[in-house]
Amino acid sequence: MSPTASERTSGNGGRGPVRTAVALSASVVLSGMLTSAVIAGPVQATEETPVPDGPAPSVPVTDPSDVPVPEPSQPAESTEISESQARADEYWLDEYGVRDAWKASRGEGATIAIIDTGVDGSHPDLEGAVSGGTDVSGIGAANGQEPLGADPDHGTMVASVAAGRGHGADHAEGIIGVAPEAEILAVSTALGTDEAGVRSTDEQIPDAVRWAVDNGADVINMSVGSPQQSWPESWDSAFAYAEEKDVLIVAAAGNRGNGLVQVGAPATIPSVLTVGGVDQDGQAGWESSSQGISISVAGPAEELVGATPGGGYASWTGTSASAPIVAGTAALIRSEHPELSADEVAHRITASAEDAGEPGKDPLYGYGILDVNRAVTADLPEMEDSPLGSMEQWIEVHRRHDSETSASAATSGPPLTEDVTVEAEAPEPVEPLNSTGRLPIFVLAGFGLLVAAITIGAVRHIRWLLRRG
Repeated sequence: MSPTASERTSGNGGRGPVRTAVALSASVVLSGMLTSAVIAGPVQATEETPVPDGPAPSVPVTDPSDVPVPEPSQPAESTEISESQARADEYWLDEYGVRDAWKASRGEGATIAIIDTGVDGSHPDLEGAVSGGTDVSGIGAANGQEPLGADPDHGTMVASVAAGRGHGADHAEGIIGVAPEAEILAVSTALGTDEAGVRSTDEQIPDAVRWAVDNGADVINMSVGSPQQSWPESWDSAFAYAEEKDVLIVAAAGNRGNGLVQVGAPATIPSVLTVGGVDQDGQAGWESSSQGISISVAGPAEELVGATPGGGYASWTGTSASAPIVAGTAALIRSEHPELSADEVAHRITASAEDAGEPGKDPLYGYGILDVNRAVTADLPEMEDSPLGSMEQWIEVHRRHDSETSASAATSGPPLTEDVTVEAEAPEPVEPLNSTGRLPIFVLAGFGLLVAAITIGAVRHIRWLLRRG
């Protein structure tokens, strides 16, 4: 099992005492995406999957069709914190070896794209950090620096954790990110809103990824998620393009506290580095993380802090914050080891992680708990196989298979012993279904469960007819 706080060491020392700062779940969520897009095998927990201590989920985690649409939750108390408290609460800088890693690299020359709700580049901790940006939502500022939607703080908080620069003398005040000398690309989206002029999710996500790749991103952070393991086919080429151009995509695994019992897209997409979350004792978080075999590494997910638009600060909880810590780590590696490919960068992160949970890779911690200093500086074995898989290969095998299956069904009909699925159009986005105060969930097009229910009903009806015949 995972080591305790007193047993673990990383960077300059072991884990410190648990803080009591108020924190909120933070996860921009996409739901009900095109259910006819099938992923390679079930990316889900099994009956043997270990789960962290906490209340049992209201539905089994073994059936994707049972994943609930998040319900509204009551807003928590204000999470605003002072400027001085913000820096003091960045416990991961020491406990995860970030300060030690800075002796080798601070991210100079690397660029991180933040695909989120917009980044306030005028925040004192982000001044000079945002080198470019765009809006793919249809309603934001052309430079991507206008906070959007019901959760306008989210993108700025993510950016500050990844590559905030602090401010004041020696940048000793405010939030300093994992890669403080990396540059930021702000790519604003509006997910889960019915505002006039907002483009569909099927357009926003692939356009955001392609723009980031074409404009110099070395790493892309996506603190977004969904209860659906599948993704629209319209996303395929964009994620394959990032892989082709050697850009590493880092995605949040999602949070049970936001209704995500298991990892969903885009964190299930091959070639994406998926980040789970742990508490300050190094234990997999119950509310602040999820589970699934696509999780590659786990990072801090509780009692975190970030910068908010307008010069403020707030505490938060969830893998939305874990992901930019890993994205910042990837930027440090790309700066220190510019010869490495995206897969090799991911390999350094996973191979240097401290094993936790079941031996080897598991659905709670992935390959283990992040160690930033070792990821940047350790002498590690060379990569034999990519820890992330290949999107290009997945498309060739599975999309081609889907096309061939459809063509065969059109000419000869499916074998009577096979299940029959119901094709569905991609639903349109709907309003957010959940709110947690400062950092609410965004939900898009929550019809995936309905389509799954129709599919199951159709299969059962066909089998009943076959038994009667």
